[in-house]
Amino acid sequence: MTKREPIVQADKEDGQLAGEVIVEAVENQIRENNPPEVKRTLKRLMGMGESRENAMRYIAGMLSVEIYEVMKYQTSFDEARYIKNLKNLPKLPFDEDEQI
Repeated sequence: MTKREPIVQADKEDGQLAGEVIVEAVENQIRENNPPEVKRTLKRLMGMGESRENAMRYIAGMLSVEIYEVMKYQTSFDEARYIKNLKNLPKLPFDEDEQI
């Protein structure tokens, strides 16, 4: 078995742990095919030439966006927004807001 590059590369141990938990949640979504868009997004990104590790970083980032929104605004998880953001990858949701 080959050693995989770590997906989470945080500077602090608590950041590492949080990142690993999010990646584990994404792995569970892929394994359970729930929502199916997660597995489709992983395959699509890898088909575009992304490594599995980098594709997982993209997906974990979109899950992090949803977790942040739930915590900050004390709202329910917005699966529709999560799926929309997954479908738009590798474009990130905040790319539209950036002005140069």
